[in-house]
Amino acid sequence: MKRTHDGETRRIVVISTGGTIASRWQGTGYAADASGSDVLATAPLPEGVAVEVVDLFNVNSSRMTAAHQLALLRTVHETFADPGVDGIVITHGTDTLEETAFLLDLHHTDARPVVLTGAQRPFGTGDGDGPGNLYDALQVASTVRDLGVLVVFDGRVHAARGTVKYRTLAADAFSDPTAERLGRVGFSRVDIERQPERPAPLPLPAAARTAEPGATGAAPLPRVDIVTHHSDGDPFLLNAAVAAGARGIVLVATGAGNATPEIAAAVADAVARGVLVAVTTRVPSGPLAEIYTGGGAVDLVAAGAVLTGTLRAAQARIALLATLLSEEGGTCARATALLRRLLDGPVRAEPALATGGSRSAVAARA
Repeated sequence: MKRTHDGETRRIVVISTGGTIASRWQGTGYAADASGSDVLATAPLPEGVAVEVVDLFNVNSSRMTAAHQLALLRTVHETFADPGVDGIVITHGTDTLEETAFLLDLHHTDARPVVLTGAQRPFGTGDGDGPGNLYDALQVASTVRDLGVLVVFDGRVHAARGTVKYRTLAADAFSDPTAERLGRVGFSRVDIERQPERPAPLPLPAAARTAEPGATGAAPLPRVDIVTHHSDGDPFLLNAAVAAGARGIVLVATGAGNATPEIAAAVADAVARGVLVAVTTRVPSGPLAEIYTGGGAVDLVAAGAVLTGTLRAAQARIALLATLLSEEGGTCARATALLRRLLDGPVRAEPALATGGSRSAVAARA
């Protein structure tokens, strides 16, 4: 067995969930159908790494549901119940990877890493990026600690919080538009350039213990909708979400968090009904701010909405879902306080501690 430079073999569990990295041609398009073992067979293993594969499910990530994500969250916690596991790599489709990564990170209490990766080009293609991304993810998972949940893609290491799919087709698919990358990986070396700051993790929600994708008769999970404002925007879709039973709504506003007086009034009505409302922006980068009245962020906050800081719509929705699952049966005030903590939690990171602006993550294990 190959061993790392310190003589220890790292035991990594790969949880396969589908996505492009597992997708093969179906005659009219690609769909996920390759097993985790098939995907793993395409990638060399880093020195000193032993891998076990768990085939959890196999879906295109555009079909990901909260039940899938909660089943994955439960599987991560069950896997880490084994003290002999050194880290977890999750192969995942890129479309909703940012949502799954953030949900896992909000509930991640272990020093051992969870690393999500995937591919932009399908399984088995000659120029596929999946094998390289998987190799890098295994390298990172066998090396770092105390960094929470990570996204490893195209030689870059990203913190889960704030990282979004930034390019539709390019190999360098992921980025945090408001913060620098967390680190880089390549040439058998992992360099972590900053330490991510994360809010205190949430306990595993009760729904994660029973969630089964596609199960019939299961208790419905809280509905959380996303509504986007635009020129000529009115409250119709926001009110429709409330009427459909939404318990949380993400309003994607313009600018630094602005809408109209009519939408602000609809937000106030929704909040009065016990609906949690978070406000993000359709602008790719930068924080929200209470600057404008006339339906702007000043009025939306006065109506009871919570601003999302630098989090964008998909991850803001996950924060709402996690809040609702954690505060099931609790008061609206408690849920709002928790949502504020998750959204207003630290998003900035410390500068690198080592000379030269980076430090080897290997040293972090010492």
